[in-house]
Amino acid sequence: MSTFHVMTGATGTIVRPTVRQIAVSDVFAALREGYEDFREKPSHYAFVALIYPIAGAIMIGWSSGVELLPMVYPLLAGFALVGPLLALGLMEISRRRELGQPANWSDVLSLFKSPSLPALLMMSLYLLTLFMVWLVVSRGLYLSLIGDYPSPGLFAFAGGILDHPNALAFLFWSNGFGFVLALIALVISIVAFPMLLDRDCGAASAVSTSVRASLANPVPVAVWGLMVAGLLAIGMATLMVGLVIIVPVLGHATWHFYRRLVV
Repeated sequence: MSTFHVMTGATGTIVRPTVRQIAVSDVFAALREGYEDFREKPSHYAFVALIYPIAGAIMIGWSSGVELLPMVYPLLAGFALVGPLLALGLMEISRRRELGQPANWSDVLSLFKSPSLPALLMMSLYLLTLFMVWLVVSRGLYLSLIGDYPSPGLFAFAGGILDHPNALAFLFWSNGFGFVLALIALVISIVAFPMLLDRDCGAASAVSTSVRASLANPVPVAVWGLMVAGLLAIGMATLMVGLVIIVPVLGHATWHFYRRLVV
């Protein structure tokens, strides 16, 4: 029977694996490798990839009432904060393919028996907490700077916000706060989730390694973050349809980026 660990691995200590220094070219190499994983057997998980655009569509539908329109942007922007959590299965497929193991979705479900499962759940809680903080603060900023500003529809609502006297202040503070949260999420999770899939090391080791990797490679990590944000924005601009391809590719690429960053 497996022994489960949260903060540390089986040894009870915080391990410090070697972190490599990489180049910006490694970012795009990881993206190419992610695309190769996606292209290898897309039919095996295309139905799962549909979860992402459907989830986005549900978010928009849930926010379609006028009183909830201010939550559309925070919900969609917060999508990036919980991205690593949503891509766990995709990372596991890439890990298993690299090891030459079966990589069907039925095999991927074995990660729920992993000794690292409690640590993965804790990391997931971190990201979900950041997501909830983002939603609460965004709502608070809207109410304090914009207030009750009804509009008959989503696009009319967006135009009305831009015409508001406090529009610049609202955009500055909301996007600024969102950037800080996104940066925190990036730094603590860029290698944490794939590392926990790769080895029984505990959440503390995974987070500390993620931070060390980010500090050792600020430019490549920044390029990675911008690339992920840009691709997700493109996917959302296509009414979520583009996410069917973009999210799986990024999920696989996250595994390969981790393999380039950590020995």
